[in-house]
Amino acid sequence: MGRKVLKNKPLIEVIFEMRWELEEKAPNIFVDPHHKLLLGRFYERLGEIYPYHEELSTASVPDEISYYITKQRLRSAENDWPLIQIGPGIITLNETTKYKWEDFRERISQMLKTFLESYPNSEKLIFNKLLLRYIDGIEFNYEKNNILDFLAEKMKTNINLHNKLFEKTGVINAPENVDLRFSFPSETPKGLVQVRFAKGKKEEKDFLMWETMVHSFDDDVRSSKEEIMKWVDESHDLSGDWFFKIIEGELEERFK
Repeated sequence: MGRKVLKNKPLIEVIFEMRWELEEKAPNIFVDPHHKLLLGRFYERLGEIYPYHEELSTASVPDEISYYITKQRLRSAENDWPLIQIGPGIITLNETTKYKWEDFRERISQMLKTFLESYPNSEKLIFNKLLLRYIDGIEFNYEKNNILDFLAEKMKTNINLHNKLFEKTGVINAPENVDLRFSFPSETPKGLVQVRFAKGKKEEKDFLMWETMVHSFDDDVRSSKEEIMKWVDESHDLSGDWFFKIIEGELEERFK
């Protein structure tokens, strides 16, 4: 199913993330011996598409204590998206409001192909995590409206605390903040589907942020480019199905 085209889509960011196993240099010390070489080879192949390079502040932290943290960023243009981030054992593709699935999927395929060509002895790599993460948001006034009522009425998500908690306590039953997380096992693809609702900020305004994530770990992670792209398609279909079931009704009409 995936995501249908919405004129006023609430999307803030979409992220594809891939991780691989590292070498254990000492107890609890892991290294990616080809991290720096990967960046150079990768840029040689995709520099025309992502010509703007940024070194993140995390680049100054020794690799031995900062594995699975992105350190370098390649952008399509200065301060623009999409972008690719690379660090020891990790690579991500990020897009924001210009997101269109066909383009994003093609960029994942392109990034994956280039990664496998750039990483030394890539056929020996063991991937241990895949993630497709959608972050959406809608402006919300937490002072004038009850977020739990909104979640129940507009997003079909019912969360209630025991009424007696608020009786004769002086505590008002209207949360000023929210951070709810749910994880459920998934069969297609094999892994977890996760949903999170949380208070956030965008352009200094209060928002309700919600995330739809599909994770696969360790033995559930596929190894070849073809298998990973199949995982990408399955994860996109699953996250899109959940997204539209959550916003079905008034919110979907608002976003059209």
